[in-house]
Amino acid sequence: MCGPVARRVDQEGRMPQPAITGGFESLRKKILIVDDDTGLRQLIVEGLSNSDYDIAEAESGTEAIRKIGEQAYDLVITDMMMPGMSGMELLTRIREVEPETAVLVITAYPATHLAVTAMKKGAVDFLAKPFDIDTLLFKIDVSLQETAISKNGVQTRGAEPIQLVNKKEELSLKSYIYENIENASGGNDQIFQKIVDMSMQVVDGESGALLLYDEDEKLFHPQVIKSGDVQDYLDKKLPFLTKLFLEVVEKREAVVAKSGEKGEFLPTVICAPLMIRNRVFGVLTVKKDSRGPGVSRNDLRYIQSLTNRASLNLENKVLYESLYINLIETFKSLVASIQLRDHYTEEHSYRVMELSLAVADAMGCRESELESLKIAAILHDIGKIAIPDSVLLKPGRLSDDEYAIIKTHPAIGDSILQFMVIFGNERNIILHHHERWDGRGYPDGLAGEDIPLLSRILCAVDAYDAMTNTRPYREAMKVEDAVVELLRNRNTQFDEKVVDCLVKLVLRQSR
Repeated sequence: MCGPVARRVDQEGRMPQPAITGGFESLRKKILIVDDDTGLRQLIVEGLSNSDYDIAEAESGTEAIRKIGEQAYDLVITDMMMPGMSGMELLTRIREVEPETAVLVITAYPATHLAVTAMKKGAVDFLAKPFDIDTLLFKIDVSLQETAISKNGVQTRGAEPIQLVNKKEELSLKSYIYENIENASGGNDQIFQKIVDMSMQVVDGESGALLLYDEDEKLFHPQVIKSGDVQDYLDKKLPFLTKLFLEVVEKREAVVAKSGEKGEFLPTVICAPLMIRNRVFGVLTVKKDSRGPGVSRNDLRYIQSLTNRASLNLENKVLYESLYINLIETFKSLVASIQLRDHYTEEHSYRVMELSLAVADAMGCRESELESLKIAAILHDIGKIAIPDSVLLKPGRLSDDEYAIIKTHPAIGDSILQFMVIFGNERNIILHHHERWDGRGYPDGLAGEDIPLLSRILCAVDAYDAMTNTRPYREAMKVEDAVVELLRNRNTQFDEKVVDCLVKLVLRQSR
């Protein structure tokens, strides 16, 4: 093993100073990626290309040490298994020459004992292969913030430095935070509740709250309050904490209360920001039992990890929902464009959607299935956008060739949605909504229960709505006549159970 590497010095023996640009010290964090795998290294670099970091690369531990001797880095991300100097050895060397540089290790062996070994040697965290870019960004953010906390310390009585013997427990708790926030589901209210509950668990809090921040009005609106006396919390504690909340918004980092009215908060309160796109949208606050020890450095790290992970989760959720809504609106516009050609189609799609959901709900389908069916029903005829007017709008009976063209619309609808990963279930429903129970349908000739249940529901409702509404080539049937037709085609065109449920609903509605 080579000895410590000396940092480059100038002629007067001084260490190099941070780069100055335009007369101001650069505030961009510098990250060094160390990995002998060129592909993985480039993947990480590309994943960080849109982040606000200065990125450098090294293909070996030796090259990394040389670059660290020439340039100070805020964070080094290194693979554990490399030829020559291993990641563990590199970690040791970095601790010798640049002890304030954070090190995040990558390992293909996600065993806890190996991660703990690396963290005992000074690593701030670890990444287990395979990992995604969101996880990498989260780990980087947490690592840099934890390093800042370690440098600045925690201004509170009773704060203890992190002990190496507690590294396994720390790692386990951080993994618990990560997994629970990552898997949080439901609406925003449920996720907010989860955040407060977990914050109280990880620091043994006696009360907690999450407030949304109105940037324009500079006001905080309580969303979740966990306290023995909620009204007392609202009347006394929250007004006192407002200054602390504003400090959190200004600093964009977790803070600890230094004093309080009559000492009731000293020093047991942690406040941390929730952010999307670097803008504070909320504040999490937790109060520990005043009879116990004050806020520790561990407490602050755990709350920071929790709020960082929660912020990323909520940001992804917001982006997903925004994308989802925009796509739905786009496809609704496409359906509307068909309506300009065929006034029946759009109205038909929404009628089918409402009745299909009623049938599916009566048959005990799950909430997620209802959501997929809702979208599929609205878009089930979107493939007709490619059908020529001469066929789509023909007032009389279709020829065999024309009918063959009409039969292509489920597959066309599927192809329109094929690049939208989030519509996988909906595509499948749309593709098979003209399959028949007896296997004589299209496009794939599926039969019986091989046809997706939601497609079977859509098939029956689609046919019923077509029968009970006027078309250019025929008058609408009476509900009773359409019911007779449905019953006649049970176990041939339609699923018997679907028909029975549909018939009950439409007869009830017609009374």
